[in-house]
Amino acid sequence: MTAVNFDLQKVQKWRKVAMGLGLVAAVGLAALTASVGGETVWHEGIEAVGLAMIVTCIVGRAWCSLYIGGRKKAEIVDRGPYSISRNPLYLFSFIGAFGVGAQTGSVVLAIVFTALTFAVFHFTIRREEAWLSTAFGTDYDAYLARTPRYGPDFGKWRDSETIEVRPRFFVTTLRDGLVFLLAVPIFESLEHLQQSGLIAVLARLP
Repeated sequence: MTAVNFDLQKVQKWRKVAMGLGLVAAVGLAALTASVGGETVWHEGIEAVGLAMIVTCIVGRAWCSLYIGGRKKAEIVDRGPYSISRNPLYLFSFIGAFGVGAQTGSVVLAIVFTALTFAVFHFTIRREEAWLSTAFGTDYDAYLARTPRYGPDFGKWRDSETIEVRPRFFVTTLRDGLVFLLAVPIFESLEHLQQSGLIAVLARLP
């Protein structure tokens, strides 16, 4: 069990490094591109939708943490959002990634950010599932069989009348989610630098 735990920790570290490098590359791409037509109604609309998705991500991740916080390695959590999706916290992260990319005003870059996040998290999820299957055996295999990896399958919703909330994990998840909001000033600053001519726009994307 120790070896498996150690391997899972390495996977989590790899995920953070890969995600960091990928985000740097994606922001660099955003700095060299702009949306077609400049700051049109379409551009502003995409940004507004993106902001709504970022807020949804922050609230959703915080909601998930009420159920999973501190329990992932101790028990199989299969109530609330975890009854309709095995990875609702990651699912909300995909929504947030689209919202971050949408702050460029480009649907193409929003999709690029989402695809990057999905690629990194999908690998992590596969390794986590292997660890959980080893740790919990047939009980986890039954959970795999009845609950979609991403979903959500709302027909499978189950909940508990009460849950034990661990504030530290809730606050940590909320703090991590708020980082998504940094996309707003970052991309607004990049747009200002592009408009002032300090950064050259090499391509325009829809």
